[in-house]
Amino acid sequence: MPLTLEFQYGTLVLHQDEGEMPPDLAALCVYDSRIKGWRAEARQYAEIFACAYRQKIPMQDLARAYGELQLALRERKEPRDYQLEALQAWRAAKRRGIVALPTGTGKSYLALLAMELCQRSTLVVVPTIDLMEQWASQMRKAFGRPVGLLGGGSKDVQDLTVTTYDSAVLMMEFIGNRFGFLIVDECHHLPGKTYQQLARMCLAPYRLGLSATPDRPDQPDDCLPEILGPICYRREIDELEGAALAPYRTETVPVELNDEEYAEYERNRQLYLSFLRRNRINFSSGKGWQQFIQACARCGDGREALKAHIAQRAIARNCQAKFQAIWELLQKHRLDRTLIFTADNSTAYAIGDKFFLPVLTHHTNAAERHAILTAFRQGELPVLVTSKVLNEGVDVPEANVGIVVSGSGSVREHVQRLGRILRQSQGKTAVLYEIVSLGTSEWSVSERRRQHRAYERPDSL
Repeated sequence: MPLTLEFQYGTLVLHQDEGEMPPDLAALCVYDSRIKGWRAEARQYAEIFACAYRQKIPMQDLARAYGELQLALRERKEPRDYQLEALQAWRAAKRRGIVALPTGTGKSYLALLAMELCQRSTLVVVPTIDLMEQWASQMRKAFGRPVGLLGGGSKDVQDLTVTTYDSAVLMMEFIGNRFGFLIVDECHHLPGKTYQQLARMCLAPYRLGLSATPDRPDQPDDCLPEILGPICYRREIDELEGAALAPYRTETVPVELNDEEYAEYERNRQLYLSFLRRNRINFSSGKGWQQFIQACARCGDGREALKAHIAQRAIARNCQAKFQAIWELLQKHRLDRTLIFTADNSTAYAIGDKFFLPVLTHHTNAAERHAILTAFRQGELPVLVTSKVLNEGVDVPEANVGIVVSGSGSVREHVQRLGRILRQSQGKTAVLYEIVSLGTSEWSVSERRRQHRAYERPDSL
């Protein structure tokens, strides 16, 4: 009962010459009467192949279009103990799984070691153009061979290719059978309904997810174990402090609104809270924000409530005392390399204008971004203001001071911002300041985003 396995537009198609599909294989597929054959997600390629092999079913594999490579690192450095442990754990998990390591601990070098181990054509998926270029440069240097780019105007597919999430989703139905190894950087982005399709439409039997914070409390039905594999190895920031990461401390800087700011804040706050009470909106339910937006669209006073919400949040984020606190911290750390983080572009630009500092946002074009980051790394620009574009991925090892002016309640975002300043260098001690407006909702937001073991330390204020 020979089977033919094909890859068609991001799915696997199984045809058989005669007889019924074996029950174990049928359980992995769905019959499609239009093609008189069986379909399965491309990600199930390894499982289908193994099932056919166990049952000694002859199979003609026309799906796989990837090959073996001769990959050897040109400059080998001694892996750290935890990198070897992570590689061994991933290998023991049948080369499918997620490694959770903090920013600055060498996740990309671990991936290069995994590529050398697999010896297969490899696709690396990253969230941004900056990271795509960063990974491609490291891979060219590591293996001395061409690396394709898919994204940012490039459409070059090689045996080793780096792509953005967006480009991978668009192209995977055409290239999903060309790679035997799939590496997904910052894989906590993958569970989104659109992005997860790139992993489902790829038949790569070997898979590695990388993230400092893979957990998704907002995604109770997490699909990562299904499409990448389980978390096979994990280490936290506090476990690697002083070894792979710089020693650090965190400090909360409370500030107060002035009388005028407080009066305006309270006026908008009460208008907003009254609207919530009248419409019985509960943000602890998990769907509170969705309910609020729907109520704003439905109710006559919804527009005013939304404006009040935005206004009270802006006052807390941009109060005059915060600018004074920023100035004092910049004076205190005038010899250090400092990153200033904000929740929104307008606050970032306001800080840049007031203190004549360079600002990076998603509006900054690629050439300007490269010039600013290069100047920062070389010390020509000792301070850099950013909204969210440096939260993850971009390598700025010289930074040793972080100032969080505002942010969301996301634990992941806060841990990523701490990770930006923890790359180890001789004599370095990192410090992360969080400026919080007293008597505002910012305080509870700050408490919520600090619920991580990296902040639960005796020396964190």
